Amino acid sequence: MEILEVKNVTKRFGNYAAANNVSFTVESGQIFGLLGPNGAGKTTLIRMINNILIPDEGEIYIFGEKLNSDLQNNIGYLPEERGLYKKLKVMEQIIYFARLKGMSRAAAIERARFWLNKLGASGWENKKIQELSKGMQQKIQFITTILHSPDLIILDEPFSGFDPINTELVKNILLELRAEGKTIILSTHVMSQVEELCDSICMINKGKLVLNGKVSDIKAGYGRNHLVIEFDGQDEFINLLNDVEILNRTNSRLELKLLNHSINTNNIFKTVSEFATVTRFDLSLPTMHEIFIDTVANQKGDKNEQ
Repeated sequence: MEILEVKNVTKRFGNYAAANNVSFTVESGQIFGLLGPNGAGKTTLIRMINNILIPDEGEIYIFGEKLNSDLQNNIGYLPEERGLYKKLKVMEQIIYFARLKGMSRAAAIERARFWLNKLGASGWENKKIQELSKGMQQKIQFITTILHSPDLIILDEPFSGFDPINTELVKNILLELRAEGKTIILSTHVMSQVEELCDSICMINKGKLVLNGKVSDIKAGYGRNHLVIEFDGQDEFINLLNDVEILNRTNSRLELKLLNHSINTNNIFKTVSEFATVTRFDLSLPTMHEIFIDTVANQKGDKNEQ
């Protein structure tokens, strides 16, 4: 079931098209990555999905209905620009946002205590927002986003400000929410998070849709062109390898991108073996990081673009 359909949406600011005839769908119960470099148009799309901006052309459907203000209470939105009231106490802040989403005060307090405990924030209830660190404030903002149990959750750079431990904590919560049937749209620049969390993605660049589909299908479409070599010995063999791009290099490890699908990896193995003992030789699908870089680079090189 499609929970969101963006259909031929365009949004202009003067002569600049921040979104240019963009179409994609998001299936219910999945984590969907909305990706792109800075200035690609992601935030404009997110604001249109949240009914903050109105498309100049095209239509947006949520829960099978054309986008309207009555649907907002079933959406949770965490913007990249955080919006907490610095002088309010934590519990007052959470209750305020919950009431805006139609929750009773009693229900808001009960759910707030549950989420504060789950996020390791019990005892913060009477602290003012301005007394909290950036990461602590981010936890409160995250709680206000999901407290009313929306079916569609939209997160713009949700891990900003978190240390690795709290990043893992929130990742696990997102997976739990997906298991409960919630749909999550995740905008992030960290491609490892996309690989760990997202079922499907679309990538926007210069306002245009440039990639769209399941993560597994997109990676498979690139073929097995990522070669990891670990070795003991000298690395003079590197200068003898043709049609490869060095992605990462250390004293005993080499990551390569194969630039020609007809390359015989047995010949690479033989060349390396003449100089070193091979301890790992692993040909795999490209990472989402590689695909992201490759897609954006190809767009920059498109001479037909205006």
